[in-house]
Amino acid sequence: MRPLNGQVIIITGASAGIGAATARRLTRGGARIVITARRAELLDTLARELDPSGAGVLAVAGDVTNATDREKLVAATVEKFGRIDGLVNNAGYGTRGPVEIVPVAAIRKNFETNLFSLIALTQLVLPHMRGRGDGCIVNIGSVAGKIARPLSSIYDSTKHALEAVTDGLRGELKPFGVRVTLIRPGFIVTEFIDAASRASDQYTDHAGPYTPYLAGFRAGYKKLRLVAGVPDDIARLVEKALTANHPAARYSGPFHAKIFLLLKWLLPDRALEFIIRLRK
Repeated sequence: MRPLNGQVIIITGASAGIGAATARRLTRGGARIVITARRAELLDTLARELDPSGAGVLAVAGDVTNATDREKLVAATVEKFGRIDGLVNNAGYGTRGPVEIVPVAAIRKNFETNLFSLIALTQLVLPHMRGRGDGCIVNIGSVAGKIARPLSSIYDSTKHALEAVTDGLRGELKPFGVRVTLIRPGFIVTEFIDAASRASDQYTDHAGPYTPYLAGFRAGYKKLRLVAGVPDDIARLVEKALTANHPAARYSGPFHAKIFLLLKWLLPDRALEFIIRLRK
């Protein structure tokens, strides 16, 4: 096992939810944390909570889709701590709605945040890890990256693509001692759910012929809340990955996520679709 104590970890999307829970957990383990998100006030509040002295925590407000902000984040990390041991790529959001109706520009925007910006930040961080022959990249994916759902196929496809990027990157970086792993959260109660709804209202409120299906879709989400996990369920998996000498290719949680992924492996598509109520 690798101790967290002294590791320098960058966490994106850290102002709330999984990102904030991860920052809290890693700080308790002794890591030095760099948190970033667009909401500066929330970041500053979290940074003061984690370390009032400011010695072990750095808050860098910025937008991961902005190249200048990404460069500023990496430069500030190296300037303060002198190294980068881990990157937790957590920033992301979800666009819902029928593919026929959601504009291609909105689809591109979702890919820009969830995939392309993640790749771009990883590219900036890797020379620091590769040069030392050590480091860990933790990508926050989703069970949805393996099990796509109607009216969520845009977001789900960003996470599906992340599966491929993570697998390819793992092989590329293994000779340099840099570890790469994917976390697959299931349904976690965070503000992500409400944010996805707000971002997609303009498509779901005017879904045309798809409108009759929306009621069932929303009912399914309400049922999932009964088995939902909490952000720290995922933060524990991030900690496990960062402290493992040989992290697994993928981690999933909470328990219902493991069940759905097992069913995906065991069952034919038609049976799985029936179980998760994608097909009547």
